[in-house]
Parts: sequence; structure tokens; C-alpha cells
Amino acid sequence: MISTLVAAALLVPLVFLVLEAAHSGWDSVMHLLLRRLTRVLLVNTVELAAAVSAACAVLGTGAAWVIERTSVPGRRVWAVLVVLPVAIPDFVVGYSWHSIAPSVQGLPGATLVMSLALYPLVYLPVAAALRRADPAEEEVARSLGLGPLRTFMSVTLRQVRPAISGGCLVVCLALLAEYGAFEIVRFQTFTTTIFAQLKLGFDPAGASGLSIVLVLIGMAVLAGEAGVSTRGRLARSAGQAAPMPARRRLRPLHAAGSSLSMAVLAAAGLGVPIGTLVYWMAASHATTLPGGSIWSALAHTAGYSAAAALIATVLALPVALLSVRFRSPAAIVLERSTYVVQSLPGIVVALALVYFATHYAYGLYHSAPLLVAAYAVLFFPLALISVRTSVAQAPRQLEEVGRSLGRAPLSVMARVTLPLVAPGLAAGFCLVFLSAVTELTATLLLVPTGVSTLATQFWAYQSATSYGAAAPYAVAIVALAAVPGYLLTTWFDRRPGFNP
Repeated sequence: MISTLVAAALLVPLVFLVLEAAHSGWDSVMHLLLRRLTRVLLVNTVELAAAVSAACAVLGTGAAWVIERTSVPGRRVWAVLVVLPVAIPDFVVGYSWHSIAPSVQGLPGATLVMSLALYPLVYLPVAAALRRADPAEEEVARSLGLGPLRTFMSVTLRQVRPAISGGCLVVCLALLAEYGAFEIVRFQTFTTTIFAQLKLGFDPAGASGLSIVLVLIGMAVLAGEAGVSTRGRLARSAGQAAPMPARRRLRPLHAAGSSLSMAVLAAAGLGVPIGTLVYWMAASHATTLPGGSIWSALAHTAGYSAAAALIATVLALPVALLSVRFRSPAAIVLERSTYVVQSLPGIVVALALVYFATHYAYGLYHSAPLLVAAYAVLFFPLALISVRTSVAQAPRQLEEVGRSLGRAPLSVMARVTLPLVAPGLAAGFCLVFLSAVTELTATLLLVPTGVSTLATQFWAYQSATSYGAAAPYAVAIVALAAVPGYLLTTWFDRRPGFNP
């Protein structure tokens, strides 16, 4: 019953989105969808997705192969440095590059910024796949006389192909949801146009019509991700018992070249954002460094994010228990329905909640509960993934022993089940907290009146080109996200079935 209510609540934004579009009449919506602007946005989305996916595939796979399969000096340090960009919000990466190089804009600029921000989403699953891949196939290829390059192209690449595809599909979902980075580099997408129509054009019906297109694209990407993930699990299950392959010993010249490549990647993905923030922080002492407002913004951001993380994690537990402990067609449909929200960008969920508040509960408009609800809905699938993994790995026999000793179901839950799944609950909390801290679009639309968060303050200063004043807020966002980001990277890296 609780699981059904959770699934129904998560689908409510989709219902409100359709109601908003229908409010203006479907003829108007069709006219909106068939106009030239929609085609331009679609072309922009496809071009950007193709360019960024290709770049992330090359960067993520190349880095994973160098770190996991070669004797490159300092490989443990590189393994940390190439993952850390995942804790830096995309709009902060865009701000960093655009503030020091205004020519970074348009499609090339958006491709550069998003590739450097998202390549860890490919690196993580590919590195995990390389560690689990069966080395016997590569040894056979080498014994047949194939060189290193041909062995990599014909054997290694085939083994990690599902991981590359899965990572690229997650990259596409992130691209569809992003707003801030594209606005900074002046690249028009569905999210930037929807936001402009809602905030500047006061056209919620038009924004809803474009949101429907965005949702359909997201669902198509999500469907593709499900198919690739299934094939990926089959490939990993075959290689889980295989020994770790020996790392290729590099010659001095090759080792120097590999180290230089990793240094360039780390400098572009991590060094530029951090270095730019430090530069503007130093410059802000002579310009417009904000005062104590940063602490109140920090408190609001942490409070809203923690509340949303707690709600999403608690609600994910009954859904995970139902889908794992009581596997049935109905339970599978119920679980899958909660993942639909994963295809909804933040601006779409925010738009739906704005419609709900203005039509049915105006007292909630621009209130803290509505913003927390938006965070919980947006990032619920992330909590469910973490909790479900721990529930699946917890031995059910221990719960049966507890019940056979006469313990009540609630007692077994508190003394047996919860301690077993505690790591997954903690990981789910961290994942939602991290995502909420770095969220921008829904925050701009739903933030309570008179309240500032780190994201809204950063955006206000950045939009006014007050880069020095914006820098402290960006630093606070990165600092707040860095610890849960590192813990999550370590946790997911150790999961046998990890595929983001």
C-alpha cells in the first residue's frame, strides 16, 4: 500500500504537466510543437548529445584503460583526480570556463564544458567493467599475434561496450536536464527556452508543450538505457569470478606520455574550475565579496537538501523491499513506474508543481515544503537504486530466523533488516543530498520568497557578471558536495552490479 502511494505521488507531476498543456487547448500545443523553434531545439539537442557522448566515451574509456590496465606512475592519484569533477555542478564548470574565456560559447563551448563535467559518468562504469572482465580472451588474442592496439579494439573494447553505452545514455539524461551551463555559454536548448517562456514570457502553457517533447526524449533515452543495462549485467556475471588481469608495463616514453595525458585531463576537468574559483575568490577581496549572507544561504541549502534526502530515502525503503522480497509482475510494474521520474528534468517537475500550487494550494507557492517535495521527487530514483542494492544483498534467511524466534515484524525490521541495509540507506541519503545541493533549475523556480540558497545567490551574481561575488557561493557548493561525492564514488565503485 505504501509503495503504491509512493509511485502515485511520483507520477503526479506528469499528470499536472498534461493538465497544464491541455488547459490552453491541444491545437495550440500542436502549433507550438510544429513551429521552427521546436525543430531548432531538437537539432541542437541531437547535435549536442552526439558530440558530448562521443567525447565522454573517448575520455572516460581512455582514462579507465590507462588507470586499470597499465603501470602508469601515480595511478591511485589519477583515479581520484579524474572522478572528482563529478562533485562540481555543471553550471559551475560553465561559469569557470566562460569567466576566463568568454569565447567559450555556442555548440563548441557547450560540448567542451559538458564533456569535462560528465566524462566521469563513463569512466566509473568502464573502470568497474575492466576490473571484472575475463583476461583469458585478451591472452588468447595476444597468443594469436595481435598487437596491443588490435587486442584493445577487437577484445577489450567489446568487453566494456555495454558499460560505455550505459554511461553515454546517463550522460544524455544529464544533458536533457541541464539549464545553467547552457545559459552561461549562450547555447539554446529545451530547458533554456522553457525557462525563458515561463519566467520572462509568462507563458506556462507554451512551456508545458515544450516540456512534453523533453519528457518524450527522456523516456526514449531511459528505454535505451534499460536495454543496454540488461546486456551489461549478463556480460559482468560471466566475468565476476575471473582473476584481475596483469597491468601492462609501460616503457619510459609511453609512461611519460600517459602521465601527461592524465595531467591534461585532470587540469581541464578539475584544475580550471578550482583554479578559477580561487582566482575570483582572491579578486573578490577588492570588489564585491559578499558578507554573512553566504552562511544563511549555506544553512538553507543544507537544510532543504537534508530534508529531501531523508524523505526520499525513507520512501525508497518500502518500494525496495516490495520489489526484492515480493517479486511479482505487479511489484515490477510498480518499481519501474517510479523510474519514470528519472526522465523528467528539474524544470519539468518544477513547472508541474507550480501548476499544482497556483491552482490547488496557493499557500504552498514559493514555500519550503514545495521545494523539498520537488527535490524528493526529482531524486527519488537515485535513493531507490542505492537502497535496492543493499536490500538485494541482505540475507533474507536472517529475517526468517528472527520471525521464527517469535519476533514481531516491526521488531525484525528494526533489529535485523535496517542494520543490514544501513549502508544502502546512507548511500541513498548522500546521493540525494549531493544532487539537491547542486540543483539549480527547480531551485530558481520554487525557492521560498525572501530566502536565498547557494545556487540562487551564485546565479544572481553570475548573471550580473559579478564573478568575484559569485565565486564564494560556488566554492561553498563544491565544498558541501565534495564529501558525499567522495563517499559515493567509493561505495559505488565497490558494488558488483554498479551501472549508473
